[in-house]
Amino acid sequence: MGFAFGVLRLSPDGFWSMTPRELNCALEAVCGSAVGVPARNDLDQLMERFPDPQNRD
Repeated sequence: MGFAFGVLRLSPDGFWSMTPRELNCALEAVCGSAVGVPARNDLDQLMERFPDPQNRD
């Protein structure tokens, strides 16, 4: 919503009448295409570097 109102300067009606696909196209027009998903190896490395805290019940 911040992108739509602040960057695209859409009205609330304009924002809520957009489809997710239209909003994504507007985002890509301003910021470029999104980078693809990380490779499994990259994800494994991130999970090793930043493990989830263990649940302490």
